[in-house]
Amino acid sequence: MSFISKSNINNPARSKSTVLSAFTTGVSIAAIGALSMTAPTLASAKTVQPSSANYSFTVEDKYKGTATRTLGKSGNTWKYNVKARVAGVANASQSSTFTIKGNNVIPTQASTTYKLLGLGRTHKLSFNPSSKKVTSTYKGKTMTMDMAQQAFDDLSLEVQIRQDLLNGKFSGNYYMAKKDKVEKTPFKKSGNTKITVPAGTFDTVRVDRIHDDNDRSTSFWLAPSLDYLPVKVSQINDGKKMDLELTKVN
Repeated sequence: MSFISKSNINNPARSKSTVLSAFTTGVSIAAIGALSMTAPTLASAKTVQPSSANYSFTVEDKYKGTATRTLGKSGNTWKYNVKARVAGVANASQSSTFTIKGNNVIPTQASTTYKLLGLGRTHKLSFNPSSKKVTSTYKGKTMTMDMAQQAFDDLSLEVQIRQDLLNGKFSGNYYMAKKDKVEKTPFKKSGNTKITVPAGTFDTVRVDRIHDDNDRSTSFWLAPSLDYLPVKVSQINDGKKMDLELTKVN
């Protein structure tokens, strides 16, 4: 997945879309998690722990970047921040605020900002579980969408899938709030494997996103020893590949 190619230089909108996909789908574990909004919580559920980690990523074996991910907690409120950059070309930042009740992750606010050569966009989400609504703001336009089941932003979805794996609740049936719709986003577990990344060698569970076309694939390798933190992500979109690997756990 190229940040800049000849075709993208002539098509700025496509270039920005490509960068956003690389950052938000690769740097974060996109679109995984969701339980029924009426599902009972588990009093004894295991909970992910606060963490900070560094990553490196490569797009089309050409453009190289770095990313940091920080998950913190203050009182009952959790906040997840991700920052990524390709020096001199692009940068992106994401944040998600949520609570965790039992096994259930309940997002409240989320924001994604990306810039390519100084130009960029911001997408914001505001969740209201009591009214089963989520509000999306992008390019100055705001729309409110129904969510019959709890929907998530990228980062709260990552935490939900990690919660599900910690507590043996992974279902594969999940929902994601996008710019103009709430979309069902299915996943599947694809076995266990040991992989080596710059941060070391880890036993992992592989989770694959099920796409509706053959030109896209997204795979995540999650380490049980790190509360299922992603240690590797691999994505192919329109024939362009992006790889993300863990370099350090702080």
